[in-house]
Amino acid sequence: MRTFSTVEGLPIISLSNGNEYGHVQDLLYQDGSVIGFLITPKGWFTKHQFLPVTSIEAIGTDGVMISDSHVLKPITDNEKKAFPLKTGKRRLHGTAILTAEGEKLGLLEDVYFQEEMGTIIGYEVTEGLVADLVEGRSVVKSNAKLTIAGGRAILTE
Repeated sequence: MRTFSTVEGLPIISLSNGNEYGHVQDLLYQDGSVIGFLITPKGWFTKHQFLPVTSIEAIGTDGVMISDSHVLKPITDNEKKAFPLKTGKRRLHGTAILTAEGEKLGLLEDVYFQEEMGTIIGYEVTEGLVADLVEGRSVVKSNAKLTIAGGRAILTE
């Protein structure tokens, strides 16, 4: 189990040759799970790439290991439909999370996921800086799907 905050910024490293191909910039969420990572490639004038979660060999504390650079893909229309966690207009970070019963749990801060399959198993929520300092952030463990609409995220079965 991992949080995205522990993966953000890690280098992408090839097992076949040891080369570094960029860094993890964001997580892409679609239909209840992590589909992969948005990668900022090394070098000037390069476009972002997509790393499917199924192509990751391992995630360590110091790098994300891939078999070779061929697993890094250009961003397609499918990935453009996914929700990024931290970047862009459609980002999930800071989105209000409500239960199906209409209770606000807080604002989405981070996600917990199983790295092998990308299954989201929990959400870290905040109620603001003061509440974080006094009470700490809360973790909502849930297998429920996160439905996103109208600037809100609703945990549904």
